[in-house]
Amino acid sequence: MISDFKILVGITGSISAYKMYTVIRQLKQMGADIRVIITPTAKNFISPTLLTTFSEHSVYCDFVENDHWQNHVLLGRWANLFLVAPASCNTIAKMANGISDNFLLATYLSCISPVLVLPAMDEDMWLHPSTQRNIELLKEQGNQIVEPNSGLLASGLTGKGRLPEPAEIITYIKENFLRSSELTGKTVLVTAGPTEEPIDPVRVITNRSSGKMGYAIAETLYMAGANVILVSGPVSISPNYTGIQLIKVSTATEMYDACKQYQPIFDIGIFSAAVADYTIADPRPQKIKKSNENLDLTLVKTVDIIGSMGTQKAPHQKIIGFALETENGIDNAKAKLKRKLANLIILNKLDHANTCFNQDKMAVSFVDNEMVHPMMSMTKELIAQNLLSYILKNWN
Repeated sequence: MISDFKILVGITGSISAYKMYTVIRQLKQMGADIRVIITPTAKNFISPTLLTTFSEHSVYCDFVENDHWQNHVLLGRWANLFLVAPASCNTIAKMANGISDNFLLATYLSCISPVLVLPAMDEDMWLHPSTQRNIELLKEQGNQIVEPNSGLLASGLTGKGRLPEPAEIITYIKENFLRSSELTGKTVLVTAGPTEEPIDPVRVITNRSSGKMGYAIAETLYMAGANVILVSGPVSISPNYTGIQLIKVSTATEMYDACKQYQPIFDIGIFSAAVADYTIADPRPQKIKKSNENLDLTLVKTVDIIGSMGTQKAPHQKIIGFALETENGIDNAKAKLKRKLANLIILNKLDHANTCFNQDKMAVSFVDNEMVHPMMSMTKELIAQNLLSYILKNWN
Protein backbone atom coordinates (compact mmCIF):
# COMPACT_ATOMS: atom_id res chain seq x y z
CA MET A 1 0.00 0.00 0.00
CA ILE A 2 2.78 2.46 0.90
CA SER A 3 5.69 0.79 -0.89
CA ASP A 4 7.72 3.32 -2.90
CA PHE A 5 5.57 6.23 -1.71
CA LYS A 6 7.97 9.17 -1.46
CA ILE A 7 7.56 11.47 1.55
CA LEU A 8 9.57 14.63 2.11
CA VAL A 9 9.54 15.53 5.82
CA GLY A 10 10.22 19.11 6.85
CA ILE A 11 10.99 19.71 10.53
CA THR A 12 11.12 23.20 12.02
CA GLY A 13 12.21 24.63 15.36
CA SER A 14 9.73 23.24 17.88
CA ILE A 15 10.13 21.26 21.08
CA SER A 16 7.67 18.72 19.69
CA ALA A 17 10.12 17.80 16.93
CA TYR A 18 11.13 14.68 18.89
CA LYS A 19 7.84 13.03 17.87
CA MET A 20 9.08 12.93 14.29
CA TYR A 21 11.63 10.25 15.12
CA THR A 22 8.72 7.84 15.64
CA VAL A 23 6.77 9.10 12.63
CA ILE A 24 9.75 8.69 10.29
CA ARG A 25 10.65 5.29 11.69
CA GLN A 26 7.11 3.94 11.31
CA LEU A 27 6.68 5.34 7.80
CA LYS A 28 9.98 3.75 6.86
CA GLN A 29 8.91 0.41 8.33
CA MET A 30 5.73 0.62 6.26
CA GLY A 31 7.83 0.91 3.09
CA ALA A 32 7.87 4.64 2.42
CA ASP A 33 10.91 6.35 0.91
CA ILE A 34 11.81 9.24 3.22
CA ARG A 35 13.92 12.36 2.83
CA VAL A 36 14.23 14.88 5.67
CA ILE A 37 14.81 18.63 5.68
CA ILE A 38 15.37 20.55 8.91
CA THR A 39 15.64 24.26 9.48
CA PRO A 40 18.76 25.62 11.20
CA THR A 41 16.68 26.29 14.33
CA ALA A 42 15.43 22.70 14.38
CA LYS A 43 18.98 21.56 15.17
CA ASN A 44 18.36 22.85 18.70
CA PHE A 45 15.57 20.30 19.16
CA ILE A 46 16.41 17.21 17.10
CA SER A 47 19.48 15.22 16.03
CA PRO A 48 20.42 15.12 12.34
CA THR A 49 22.37 11.93 13.06
CA LEU A 50 19.27 10.11 14.36
CA LEU A 51 17.16 11.44 11.50
CA THR A 52 19.75 10.11 9.05
CA THR A 53 19.66 6.75 10.81
CA PHE A 54 15.87 6.45 10.74
CA SER A 55 15.38 7.78 7.19
CA GLU A 56 18.49 6.02 5.81
CA HIS A 57 19.41 9.20 3.93
CA SER A 58 21.45 12.28 4.74
CA VAL A 59 19.48 15.16 6.20
CA TYR A 60 19.14 18.43 4.29
CA CYS A 61 19.55 21.75 6.08
CA ASP A 62 21.60 24.29 4.15
CA PHE A 63 21.80 25.25 0.49
CA VAL A 64 25.46 24.18 0.45
CA GLU A 65 26.69 21.06 2.27
CA ASN A 66 30.41 20.11 2.10
CA ASP A 67 30.93 22.46 -0.85
CA HIS A 68 28.05 20.78 -2.70
CA TRP A 69 24.96 22.75 -3.72
CA GLN A 70 21.71 21.06 -2.70
CA ASN A 71 19.14 21.08 -5.52
CA HIS A 72 15.93 22.15 -3.76
CA VAL A 73 14.02 22.27 -7.06
CA LEU A 74 14.53 18.59 -7.87
CA LEU A 75 13.88 17.65 -4.25
CA GLY A 76 10.58 19.53 -4.33
CA ARG A 77 9.60 17.64 -7.47
CA TRP A 78 10.72 14.25 -6.08
CA ALA A 79 8.10 13.84 -3.38
CA ASN A 80 4.59 12.38 -3.49
CA LEU A 81 3.88 14.24 -0.24
CA PHE A 82 5.62 17.07 1.60
CA LEU A 83 4.93 16.77 5.33
CA VAL A 84 5.89 19.86 7.34
CA ALA A 85 5.72 18.81 10.99
CA PRO A 86 6.06 20.37 13.39
CA ALA A 87 5.46 23.66 11.60
CA SER A 88 6.43 26.62 13.77
CA CYS A 89 4.63 29.95 13.77
CA ASN A 90 7.63 31.51 12.04
CA THR A 91 7.77 28.91 9.24
CA ILE A 92 4.01 29.10 8.69
CA ALA A 93 4.25 32.88 8.26
CA LYS A 94 7.05 32.54 5.72
CA MET A 95 5.31 29.75 3.79
CA ALA A 96 2.12 31.79 3.57
CA ASN A 97 3.94 34.84 2.27
CA GLY A 98 6.43 33.26 -0.10
CA ILE A 99 9.60 33.91 1.88
CA SER A 100 12.45 31.49 1.11
CA ASP A 101 15.32 32.33 3.45
CA ASN A 102 16.23 28.72 4.22
CA PHE A 103 16.43 25.40 2.37
CA LEU A 104 13.10 24.07 3.66
CA LEU A 105 11.19 27.14 2.48
CA ALA A 106 12.89 27.18 -0.92
CA THR A 107 11.99 23.50 -1.35
CA TYR A 108 8.40 24.23 -0.34
CA LEU A 109 8.13 26.91 -3.03
CA SER A 110 9.47 24.40 -5.58
CA CYS A 111 7.19 21.58 -4.45
CA ILE A 112 4.53 20.27 -6.85
CA SER A 113 3.18 17.51 -4.56
CA PRO A 114 0.44 17.84 -1.93
CA VAL A 115 1.66 19.64 1.19
CA LEU A 116 0.49 18.63 4.66
CA VAL A 117 1.18 21.14 7.45
CA LEU A 118 0.96 20.28 11.17
CA PRO A 119 1.38 23.43 13.27
CA ALA A 120 2.80 23.28 16.80
CA MET A 121 3.21 26.29 19.09
CA ASP A 122 1.85 27.86 22.26
CA GLU A 123 -1.87 28.54 22.30
CA ASP A 124 -1.54 32.32 22.31
CA MET A 125 0.63 32.14 19.19
CA TRP A 126 -1.81 29.74 17.53
CA LEU A 127 -4.80 31.97 18.27
CA HIS A 128 -3.08 35.19 17.26
CA PRO A 129 -4.93 36.83 14.33
CA SER A 130 -1.78 36.92 12.20
CA THR A 131 -1.26 33.17 12.60
CA GLN A 132 -4.88 32.43 11.82
CA ARG A 133 -4.65 34.65 8.74
CA ASN A 134 -1.53 32.80 7.61
CA ILE A 135 -3.26 29.45 8.13
CA GLU A 136 -6.12 30.60 5.94
CA LEU A 137 -3.64 31.75 3.28
CA LEU A 138 -1.99 28.32 3.30
CA LYS A 139 -5.39 26.67 2.87
CA GLU A 140 -6.24 29.00 0.00
CA GLN A 141 -2.94 28.03 -1.64
CA GLY A 142 -4.01 24.37 -1.58
CA ASN A 143 -2.17 23.10 1.49
CA GLN A 144 -3.80 20.69 3.92
CA ILE A 145 -3.71 21.73 7.58
CA VAL A 146 -4.11 19.46 10.60
CA GLU A 147 -4.91 21.66 13.56
CA PRO A 148 -2.94 21.11 16.78
CA ASN A 149 -4.26 19.13 19.72
CA SER A 150 -5.12 20.54 23.11
CA GLY A 151 -3.17 19.64 26.23
CA LEU A 152 -0.16 20.56 28.32
CA LEU A 153 2.19 22.86 26.40
CA ALA A 154 5.92 23.49 26.75
CA SER A 155 5.18 26.84 28.40
CA GLY A 156 3.52 25.01 31.28
CA LEU A 157 0.10 26.26 30.20
CA THR A 158 -2.70 24.05 28.98
CA GLY A 159 -4.32 24.83 25.66
CA LYS A 160 -4.37 24.21 21.92
CA GLY A 161 -0.98 23.90 20.28
CA ARG A 162 0.33 20.36 20.69
CA LEU A 163 1.60 18.41 17.70
CA PRO A 164 -0.62 15.31 17.27
CA GLU A 165 0.82 12.03 18.48
CA PRO A 166 2.77 9.92 15.96
CA ALA A 167 -0.04 7.36 15.61
CA GLU A 168 -2.50 10.15 14.74
CA ILE A 169 -0.11 11.56 12.13
CA ILE A 170 0.42 8.14 10.55
CA THR A 171 -3.32 7.45 10.46
CA TYR A 172 -4.05 10.81 8.84
CA ILE A 173 -1.45 10.18 6.14
CA LYS A 174 -2.79 6.70 5.46
CA GLU A 175 -6.41 7.84 5.23
CA ASN A 176 -5.85 10.93 3.13
CA PHE A 177 -2.98 9.90 0.84
CA LEU A 178 -2.68 6.11 0.80
CA ARG A 179 -6.15 4.70 0.19
CA SER A 180 -6.17 2.39 -2.80
CA SER A 181 -8.91 2.11 -5.43
CA GLU A 182 -9.69 -1.63 -5.63
CA LEU A 183 -13.13 -1.17 -4.05
CA THR A 184 -13.85 2.38 -5.15
CA GLY A 185 -17.56 2.73 -5.86
CA LYS A 186 -18.48 -0.20 -3.60
CA THR A 187 -20.53 0.23 -0.43
CA VAL A 188 -19.83 -2.25 2.36
CA LEU A 189 -21.95 -2.77 5.47
CA VAL A 190 -20.11 -4.31 8.45
CA THR A 191 -21.56 -5.29 11.81
CA ALA A 192 -19.29 -5.67 14.83
CA GLY A 193 -19.24 -6.31 18.55
CA PRO A 194 -21.86 -7.77 20.87
CA THR A 195 -25.42 -6.73 21.54
CA GLU A 196 -26.78 -6.02 25.00
CA GLU A 197 -30.28 -7.25 25.80
CA PRO A 198 -31.65 -5.44 28.87
CA ILE A 199 -32.97 -7.32 31.88
CA ASP A 200 -33.66 -4.12 33.77
CA PRO A 201 -32.16 -0.59 33.63
CA VAL A 202 -28.79 -1.79 35.01
CA ARG A 203 -28.42 -5.42 33.91
CA VAL A 204 -28.05 -6.95 30.45
CA ILE A 205 -27.49 -10.27 28.68
CA THR A 206 -24.42 -10.00 26.47
CA ASN A 207 -21.25 -11.86 25.40
CA ARG A 208 -17.48 -11.34 25.36
CA SER A 209 -17.15 -9.99 21.83
CA SER A 210 -14.61 -7.15 21.61
CA GLY A 211 -15.55 -5.99 18.10
CA LYS A 212 -11.92 -6.21 16.96
CA MET A 213 -12.64 -8.49 14.00
CA GLY A 214 -15.41 -6.31 12.57
CA TYR A 215 -13.43 -3.12 13.07
CA ALA A 216 -10.38 -4.65 11.36
CA ILE A 217 -12.55 -5.63 8.39
CA ALA A 218 -14.16 -2.20 8.20
CA GLU A 219 -10.79 -0.43 8.23
CA THR A 220 -9.18 -2.79 5.71
CA LEU A 221 -11.99 -2.44 3.17
CA TYR A 222 -12.15 1.32 3.74
CA MET A 223 -8.43 1.58 2.95
CA ALA A 224 -9.14 -0.41 -0.22
CA GLY A 225 -11.42 2.42 -1.36
CA ALA A 226 -14.83 1.20 -0.23
CA ASN A 227 -17.53 3.34 1.31
CA VAL A 228 -17.92 1.61 4.70
CA ILE A 229 -20.90 1.68 7.05
CA LEU A 230 -19.99 0.14 10.41
CA VAL A 231 -22.88 -0.86 12.66
CA SER A 232 -21.36 -1.49 16.07
CA GLY A 233 -22.64 -2.86 19.32
CA PRO A 234 -21.18 -1.59 22.63
CA VAL A 235 -17.37 -1.87 22.45
CA SER A 236 -14.39 -0.02 23.90
CA ILE A 237 -12.71 0.71 20.54
CA SER A 238 -13.28 3.27 17.80
CA PRO A 239 -12.53 3.26 14.06
CA ASN A 240 -9.12 4.69 13.21
CA TYR A 241 -10.42 6.44 10.10
CA THR A 242 -12.85 9.35 10.17
CA GLY A 243 -14.32 8.39 6.78
CA ILE A 244 -15.93 5.23 8.17
CA GLN A 245 -19.60 5.87 8.92
CA LEU A 246 -20.12 4.58 12.46
CA ILE A 247 -23.60 3.71 13.72
CA LYS A 248 -23.74 2.76 17.39
CA VAL A 249 -26.46 0.39 18.57
CA SER A 250 -27.10 -1.65 21.70
CA THR A 251 -29.71 -4.35 21.12
CA ALA A 252 -30.25 -6.94 18.39
CA THR A 253 -33.38 -5.11 17.28
CA GLU A 254 -31.47 -1.83 16.94
CA MET A 255 -28.77 -3.57 14.93
CA TYR A 256 -31.37 -5.15 12.65
CA ASP A 257 -33.10 -1.80 12.11
CA ALA A 258 -29.80 -0.17 11.13
CA CYS A 259 -28.95 -3.02 8.73
CA LYS A 260 -32.43 -2.90 7.21
CA GLN A 261 -32.07 0.84 6.63
CA TYR A 262 -28.87 0.35 4.59
CA GLN A 263 -29.78 -2.98 2.98
CA PRO A 264 -30.89 -1.38 -0.31
CA ILE A 265 -27.55 0.35 -0.89
CA PHE A 266 -24.76 -2.03 0.15
CA ASP A 267 -22.86 -4.19 -2.33
CA ILE A 268 -21.33 -6.43 0.35
CA GLY A 269 -22.79 -7.11 3.78
CA ILE A 270 -20.35 -8.53 6.35
CA PHE A 271 -22.08 -9.67 9.52
CA SER A 272 -19.37 -10.28 12.10
CA ALA A 273 -21.29 -9.05 15.14
CA ALA A 274 -21.94 -11.57 17.92
CA VAL A 275 -25.66 -10.86 18.06
CA ALA A 276 -27.50 -12.27 21.06
CA ASP A 277 -29.65 -15.25 20.06
CA TYR A 278 -32.19 -14.45 22.77
CA THR A 279 -33.55 -11.37 24.48
CA ILE A 280 -35.71 -10.82 27.56
CA ALA A 281 -39.42 -11.12 26.92
CA ASP A 282 -40.35 -8.51 29.51
CA PRO A 283 -37.42 -6.33 30.64
CA ARG A 284 -38.28 -4.69 33.94
CA PRO A 285 -38.69 -0.91 33.99
CA GLN A 286 -37.05 -0.68 37.44
CA LYS A 287 -34.01 -2.38 38.94
CA ILE A 288 -34.82 -5.89 40.15
CA LYS A 289 -34.17 -6.11 43.87
CA LYS A 290 -32.29 -9.09 45.23
CA SER A 291 -34.44 -11.46 47.27
CA ASN A 292 -34.24 -14.97 48.71
CA GLU A 293 -36.26 -16.31 45.78
CA ASN A 294 -34.84 -17.51 42.49
CA LEU A 295 -35.32 -15.23 39.52
CA ASP A 296 -37.00 -16.66 36.44
CA LEU A 297 -36.48 -14.91 33.12
CA THR A 298 -38.32 -15.71 29.91
CA LEU A 299 -36.10 -15.55 26.83
CA VAL A 300 -37.40 -15.09 23.31
CA LYS A 301 -35.51 -15.38 20.03
CA THR A 302 -34.00 -12.25 18.53
CA VAL A 303 -34.42 -11.27 14.90
CA ASP A 304 -32.29 -13.20 12.39
CA ILE A 305 -30.26 -10.37 10.89
CA ILE A 306 -28.11 -12.26 8.39
CA GLY A 307 -31.00 -14.53 7.38
CA SER A 308 -33.16 -11.50 6.70
CA MET A 309 -30.40 -9.80 4.69
CA GLY A 310 -29.82 -13.00 2.70
CA THR A 311 -33.52 -13.36 1.88
CA GLN A 312 -33.78 -9.72 0.76
CA LYS A 313 -30.50 -9.46 -1.15
CA ALA A 314 -30.46 -8.29 -4.73
CA PRO A 315 -28.62 -10.34 -7.39
CA HIS A 316 -25.51 -8.15 -7.19
CA GLN A 317 -25.30 -8.18 -3.39
CA LYS A 318 -22.96 -10.50 -1.49
CA ILE A 319 -23.53 -11.70 2.07
CA ILE A 320 -20.74 -12.77 4.42
CA GLY A 321 -21.52 -14.30 7.78
CA PHE A 322 -19.51 -15.58 10.73
CA ALA A 323 -19.96 -18.85 12.57
CA LEU A 324 -18.54 -19.69 15.98
CA GLU A 325 -18.68 -23.43 16.57
CA THR A 326 -17.48 -25.79 19.28
CA GLU A 327 -18.11 -29.01 17.30
CA ASN A 328 -18.82 -30.14 13.72
CA GLY A 329 -17.53 -26.79 12.54
CA ILE A 330 -17.33 -27.36 8.79
CA ASP A 331 -20.69 -29.13 8.57
CA ASN A 332 -22.39 -26.44 10.64
CA ALA A 333 -20.78 -23.67 8.56
CA LYS A 334 -21.95 -25.27 5.30
CA ALA A 335 -25.45 -25.61 6.71
CA LYS A 336 -25.45 -21.97 7.78
CA LEU A 337 -24.19 -20.88 4.37
CA LYS A 338 -27.18 -22.58 2.74
CA ARG A 339 -29.74 -21.65 5.38
CA LYS A 340 -28.85 -17.95 5.43
CA LEU A 341 -28.48 -17.69 1.63
CA ALA A 342 -24.97 -16.34 2.24
CA ASN A 343 -22.07 -16.28 -0.21
CA LEU A 344 -19.35 -16.91 2.36
CA ILE A 345 -19.14 -18.06 5.98
CA ILE A 346 -16.06 -17.34 8.06
CA LEU A 347 -15.78 -20.18 10.54
CA ASN A 348 -14.06 -19.91 13.90
CA LYS A 349 -13.90 -23.14 15.88
CA LEU A 350 -13.81 -22.40 19.58
CA ASP A 351 -11.63 -24.76 21.61
CA HIS A 352 -8.74 -24.62 24.06
CA ALA A 353 -6.23 -24.04 21.25
CA ASN A 354 -8.21 -21.40 19.42
CA THR A 355 -10.47 -18.68 20.73
CA CYS A 356 -11.59 -15.32 19.44
CA PHE A 357 -13.15 -13.20 22.15
CA ASN A 358 -10.88 -10.37 23.32
CA GLN A 359 -7.96 -11.90 21.41
CA ASP A 360 -5.78 -10.39 18.70
CA LYS A 361 -5.27 -13.67 16.82
CA MET A 362 -7.42 -16.59 15.78
CA ALA A 363 -7.60 -19.37 13.18
CA VAL A 364 -10.52 -19.35 10.76
CA SER A 365 -11.74 -21.11 7.63
CA PHE A 366 -13.49 -19.47 4.69
CA VAL A 367 -16.41 -21.69 3.67
CA ASP A 368 -18.16 -20.96 0.37
CA ASN A 369 -20.26 -22.97 -2.06
CA GLU A 370 -17.17 -24.35 -3.80
CA MET A 371 -14.73 -25.35 -1.09
CA VAL A 372 -13.25 -24.77 2.37
CA HIS A 373 -10.26 -22.41 2.67
CA PRO A 374 -8.56 -23.13 6.03
CA MET A 375 -6.08 -20.65 7.52
CA MET A 376 -3.49 -20.84 10.23
CA SER A 377 -3.74 -18.68 13.34
CA MET A 378 -3.13 -15.04 12.46
CA THR A 379 -4.00 -11.53 13.59
CA LYS A 380 -7.46 -10.21 12.92
CA GLU A 381 -5.91 -7.55 10.68
CA LEU A 382 -4.35 -10.30 8.54
CA ILE A 383 -7.66 -12.16 8.42
CA ALA A 384 -9.24 -8.93 7.17
CA GLN A 385 -6.54 -8.65 4.49
CA ASN A 386 -7.24 -12.23 3.43
CA LEU A 387 -10.93 -11.41 3.21
CA LEU A 388 -10.13 -8.42 1.00
CA SER A 389 -8.07 -10.70 -1.26
CA TYR A 390 -10.97 -13.16 -1.44
CA ILE A 391 -13.42 -10.37 -2.37
CA LEU A 392 -11.11 -8.98 -5.06
CA LYS A 393 -10.48 -12.42 -6.54
CA ASN A 394 -14.06 -13.65 -6.57
CA TRP A 395 -16.40 -10.67 -6.72
CA ASN A 396 -14.61 -7.67 -8.18
